[in-house]
Amino acid sequence: MTQIEIYTSPLCGFCHAAKRLLDSKNASYTEYDILTDPKLKPEMMQRADGARTVPQIFIDGIGIGGCDDLFGLERTGKLDGLLGIS
Repeated sequence: MTQIEIYTSPLCGFCHAAKRLLDSKNASYTEYDILTDPKLKPEMMQRADGARTVPQIFIDGIGIGGCDDLFGLERTGKLDGLLGIS
């Protein structure tokens, strides 16, 4: 099963859009809210090669970037393969 992790903030429209796309794919994910748990931000930045913005999305431990990157994978038809959807 594919492991999806997403670092978010409840105030972030891009986070909501990314989660909507994942939800539309019935993809299960673990969400880390960096606003309610500030110690997660340095962890996110380390994992995302210094990226400071949310969302930061990881699929099977590999950082794919943010919302635009997620939608880019969808546009090119690569997202389903990464999510293990046939």
